[in-house]
Amino acid sequence: MNPISHLLTGWVAANTADLTTRDRVVVTLAGVAPDIDGLGIVAEILTENTTSPLLWYSQYHHVLCHNLGFGLLLVVTTVFISVRRWMTAFLVMVVFHLHLLGDLVGSRGPDNYQWPISYLYPFSDRLKLIWAGQWELNAWPNILITALLLAATVYIFRKNGRSSQIPLA
Repeated sequence: MNPISHLLTGWVAANTADLTTRDRVVVTLAGVAPDIDGLGIVAEILTENTTSPLLWYSQYHHVLCHNLGFGLLLVVTTVFISVRRWMTAFLVMVVFHLHLLGDLVGSRGPDNYQWPISYLYPFSDRLKLIWAGQWELNAWPNILITALLLAATVYIFRKNGRSSQIPLA
């Protein structure tokens, strides 16, 4: 799934419980946090025509932060920085796993490459998750999921009276 869908997933999940604004932000960001390992694409693009290209995106995306170790790091961090510690930590773990699920089912590239997820990394490299039916990133299921998440976001904005806090223009 795309980062916008992951962000919306986190935001919708954050609004399922009575959390402080800070805790909702933590859960929302946790929904997209695994994609931090995708920032290596910047170094890869900048060095692609050099004698020593940095393959940080190719080698580390869906590895460094798409695993149980990173999920546990998010949860421990959440416990220390949130107000409603356990509820927020629970939702962080939920949205983290929803991120992995979204990538597992809907992040195949146009070259048909399927990103395997080394779930137990860094503890073990034995379990790699991959699904043969994975659809492309721009396939209709991802578009539908994003549209539904956007509709849920608008509904929550209106229901909770938070729409006035978001500039729409």
